[in-house]
Amino acid sequence: MNKIVLMGRLTATPELRTTPNGTSVTSFTIAVQRDYAKAGEERVTDFIDIVAWRGTAEFVTKYFTKGSMIAVAGSLQTRSYVDKNGNNRKAFEVLAENVYFTGSKRDSSYGDDSSYSQSSAPAASYSSGSTGDFESIPTDDDLPF
Repeated sequence: MNKIVLMGRLTATPELRTTPNGTSVTSFTIAVQRDYAKAGEERVTDFIDIVAWRGTAEFVTKYFTKGSMIAVAGSLQTRSYVDKNGNNRKAFEVLAENVYFTGSKRDSSYGDDSSYSQSSAPAASYSSGSTGDFESIPTDDDLPF
């Protein structure tokens, strides 16, 4: 199983790009503090690279800016490449499947509150699925598990 859930702050405002065939993509980095710290030391922050495609990329670039708190659910992917000096390198990044708003509208570190939906609905998220992907659970007592 390859599943990752992270919550952190964006280190820069994501920019929307498109591939030559018109597919939307963005990559961004979030700063994530570790849950623990050694006695007498400050907590360590990890900087995690994230990539989002299609609608998820459009959602991120529309609603999130530098410093915004974001939650990302996805999977870890690796890719190999050769750097400019001819060395073989491997990159690790999270492929974002779902992204979520976290925190509150009143959090001053978000900057401009217009990046949030003005509706009174609960925390918004983006998912590539649809309500048609779910099936009803029967209401009788013979549940399938």
